[in-house]
Amino acid sequence: MGNLSDRKYAHIQLANDAQIEKDNLNQLFDYEPIFSAHPESIDLSKEFLGKRVSAPLWISSMTGGTGEARIINQNLAKVAAEFGLGMALGSCRPLLESDRDFEDFNLRPILGKDLPFWANLGIAQLEELIEANELNRVRELITKLDADGLIIHVNPLQEWFQPEGDTYKKPALETIETVVVAQIPVVVKEVGQGMGPRSIKKLLELPLKGLELASFGGTNFSKLEKLRENSKYSSKLHDLMFVGHTALEMVDQINLLQSELGDNCLCRDIIISGGISDTLYGHWLSEKCALNNVVGRAKGYLDHATDLEELRAFVSGQIETLKMAKAFLKLR
Repeated sequence: MGNLSDRKYAHIQLANDAQIEKDNLNQLFDYEPIFSAHPESIDLSKEFLGKRVSAPLWISSMTGGTGEARIINQNLAKVAAEFGLGMALGSCRPLLESDRDFEDFNLRPILGKDLPFWANLGIAQLEELIEANELNRVRELITKLDADGLIIHVNPLQEWFQPEGDTYKKPALETIETVVVAQIPVVVKEVGQGMGPRSIKKLLELPLKGLELASFGGTNFSKLEKLRENSKYSSKLHDLMFVGHTALEMVDQINLLQSELGDNCLCRDIIISGGISDTLYGHWLSEKCALNNVVGRAKGYLDHATDLEELRAFVSGQIETLKMAKAFLKLR
């Protein structure tokens, strides 16, 4: 009885601090507490990008080839292996120049063979390789990393804002189509602005392995590059930072388009990412999305990535929250 008494006393002591305003109510779900026991054996696993993951969570592209990156990437790979999650590398552009930073990216030995692991290059680099008739170097990169394929990031606004940014000579779609025709497995993503319905439709019609939303509302790389600018005067105004599409808007468009396209919807695996502020919001979007999906985050993992135990607790917390959500929450 002593423990019970102590706990009740603690409840009394904490009651004032535990007050919560009704404005904080999560209105995305109906809470149904009477139909389930506490979840012990809820199976969150699914097939995604041709492999089985233990939970519908994705570690999105972040960093590589810069100082701390090796520890960060290795910690991310360790928790991905432990919890059975898929992950993608940050831009592998340094590996096109030399193998000096290879160990920053060499995560397959940590991750194991059975989980999704994807390399990453930008449109500008691919455009250069195609122009030089060196697309075989992409295959060599994928083979060297023992990756499952290539994530292509489409980032015209970031490149424009970047002081040393690259310029696209062709529409990104032409470059993507060339890589797909070369039978390189491809996932396409933006980098924080999302994409509009015309772009989504065209990408769903291509035989891509997947599409990552990287929507507006999280890390904005256009703003990031603008913040890096040293010039006192600039012709590049802030206006273009604020264009784009939210994850909810993109999920709604995907649902409409996959219904409209039917069998012509060839790309059917979606990474929902960008502005995923918490686990339940990601779960809500995931439940709304009509195509097979996982929820991707980058900064959420990066915030904990230098401390393995902290990162492990963060991932475990997401998974346990998802199990409770599956048991007790229903979409409104």
